Amino acid sequence: MKKLLPYFALLKPVKLPFLGALLAGLIYAGMSGFGLAYVLQEILPELYGEKVFSDWALILIVLKLPLVFSLRAIGGYLNAVLITYCGLKILEQIRFRVFGKLQYLQLSFFQKHNSGDLLSRSMNDTAILQQTIIQGSNDLLVQPFTLLAAVIFLVWTALENTGLGFVLLFLMMVPVCVMPIRYLARKLILRAKQLQVEMGVVTEYERENLTAIREVRAFTLEEEQKTGFLKLLRKFFGLQLKVTKYFKAIAPSIEFITSIGLALAIFYAKKTDITLEEVVPLVVALYFSYDPIKKIGVLHGQFKKGLASLERLETILNEPITITDKPDSRELEGAEGQIEFDAVGFSYGEGPILKEIACTLEAGKVYALVGPSGAGKSTFANLVPRFFEVTVGCIRLDGVDLRDIKLKSLRQQISLVSQDPVLFNDTIYNNILLSRPNSSEEEVHEAARKAHAHSFIVDFENAYETLVGDRGARLSGGQKQRITLARAFLKNAPILILDEATSALDGESESQIHAALEELVKGKTVIIIAHRFSTIQMADRIFVFDAGKIVDSGTHQELHKSCSFYRNVYDNRLS
Repeated sequence: MKKLLPYFALLKPVKLPFLGALLAGLIYAGMSGFGLAYVLQEILPELYGEKVFSDWALILIVLKLPLVFSLRAIGGYLNAVLITYCGLKILEQIRFRVFGKLQYLQLSFFQKHNSGDLLSRSMNDTAILQQTIIQGSNDLLVQPFTLLAAVIFLVWTALENTGLGFVLLFLMMVPVCVMPIRYLARKLILRAKQLQVEMGVVTEYERENLTAIREVRAFTLEEEQKTGFLKLLRKFFGLQLKVTKYFKAIAPSIEFITSIGLALAIFYAKKTDITLEEVVPLVVALYFSYDPIKKIGVLHGQFKKGLASLERLETILNEPITITDKPDSRELEGAEGQIEFDAVGFSYGEGPILKEIACTLEAGKVYALVGPSGAGKSTFANLVPRFFEVTVGCIRLDGVDLRDIKLKSLRQQISLVSQDPVLFNDTIYNNILLSRPNSSEEEVHEAARKAHAHSFIVDFENAYETLVGDRGARLSGGQKQRITLARAFLKNAPILILDEATSALDGESESQIHAALEELVKGKTVIIIAHRFSTIQMADRIFVFDAGKIVDSGTHQELHKSCSFYRNVYDNRLS
């Protein structure tokens, strides 16, 4: 419960409707625990006594019962509606908090957690936590109040009529109800954790399948994918069943124990010749003293499920953001583009990825990074926009340590064109505009022309207002790449990173993109990660990477002549 307490602060923005829900809940509880029993105690002796009533008098007497039920029903309805409203607002807050935190976590976090699992946490676990918070905060007040109201009626009745004091003994059954709650709750939290983890596995499997749907068709993997998914679903089903088994066992276990108390009360009443009109209100009050215990038991189970989800959410919420602005960091505008690596080392924690990197990239020059996979090329490039933080040494931009520049300001000086172009499910116009949102329509069109994209864009029925689909599914690979180039033209940043931008294109698309690249790189400091010699030709200087180090540098002619490692890489992979 202690771990959940800080999250009850989420009720603050909805405090008025929540207080209204609690007030309605208290009316419902009062009418349940005290009102029904009291009315029955009042009207039953009148109805079955010796006094004779007129029809109108009789109607007025029996109307007390629907009046109490009406108040109880109105209270229950308002409580349910207002609590649902509060719950949805809280769910909105939790999901926004999780999503917001994901926007600023370092990329290494996403390398350790697959996207399907993170999606499951941000959608499924947040819903469970919301249900726990809202139902818990409601029932923790309403159910104890119902119990208190029922006990007050029983004690009051016992004090008025000492012959009915026996019913207080049957309240001793209440503590017995705690035993199944404790046992089942321990089982529940273990299975709930396993269930949430498995939900992430299932979500990731389906996400991966949908993003690789062409490969599934190409390699005729449909049946294998279905078999694998069915296996995961059956495991997930088994865990769901176990969680349901333990969760749903709480209420009937308590009901069985409380039914014994009620049966003993009725048995004792019969043996002591207590009249029906006396015993009915007592049985009703006893029931409403046991029923809250049952609901509190169910709530305890819900708390255990909520704690399992909370632990998974706190993996995100409590993850430290390691790449942030220093208090005295500065804005940087109009960078020239000189980048200096000063004895830079980097590690993900399991071993060095980059070691003793020392080099200077002059402003306005083009640099190509070559070497085998895993040599550190992409990591080198990713350190410039501070996607990762250097472990040792420092990187300077125009003589200023990157850590002394505000992140937003730094990244505004850098354009990135990736090997796998990512487009959002929006219009072509908006996908280009996102690199510089305050641009005019003419500037967007001009950027598209420079990227050799304007001609194919206007061929679409809706031209720039064409929706690109999920990850640009309605466009070809070359078209998507040219739109990402249009972004870079529009941003016109002094530093440009090209991450194997032409490695997966057909000949025609590659020639158009190369023409655009030759225009794009002019006057910029460019870092190219490439496996094709056609792209490396643009480089003024080449850095050769091996095992996390720059082992040599120079022009292609110089390196091919003097560096056996480069010559071997070039002859085997770049030709």
